Amino acid sequence: MTERIRSFIAVPLPEEVRRAVGMTIEELRGFGADVGWVRPENLHLTLRFLGEQGERELDRVREALAEATAEASPFTVSLQGLGAFPLRGTPRVIWVGVAEGADQLSALQAAVEAALAQRGFRPEERAFHPHLTIGRVRGTRGIQALAGALGDEQLFGEAEVAVVHLMRSDLHPGGARYSVLGGFALGGRR
Repeated sequence: MTERIRSFIAVPLPEEVRRAVGMTIEELRGFGADVGWVRPENLHLTLRFLGEQGERELDRVREALAEATAEASPFTVSLQGLGAFPLRGTPRVIWVGVAEGADQLSALQAAVEAALAQRGFRPEERAFHPHLTIGRVRGTRGIQALAGALGDEQLFGEAEVAVVHLMRSDLHPGGARYSVLGGFALGGRR
């Protein structure tokens, strides 16, 4: 029986951005909301969650990522503002927005999605909305007060998007632990 690996495709973020977002997460914890907050070292821009995959499927993902990133040029994203999904109703996900570079990030995600589809992966059903997930709502306690503190004015910094990572996610009682299974430079840069 082959090992199944919980995996996803992501853009890494620089330490200074993760630190800035981490400080805001600590402030948001003060609302006492029932939210599972992402640890700063785990912050990344997700392009596609793949779920459990075998090594053969992951090889096809690597091929897709090599193809999708070869024609893309590096670009910069700026992270700004706090919001929640869904936009109406009870929030389920707390996020940091992508301001500058959102169109390029969406184009990169679409290229990844197309390359995966050519290799037999079912397309993602939900539309892609560039964002950085910082928390997942677990219950309603404190959520309305937290939602009232969200807005689009806070700046978190910029990140160069020059590489896409294939990531492994191992679930542990203290939270997920991520490791890089492969890196794919935009434009074939090394």
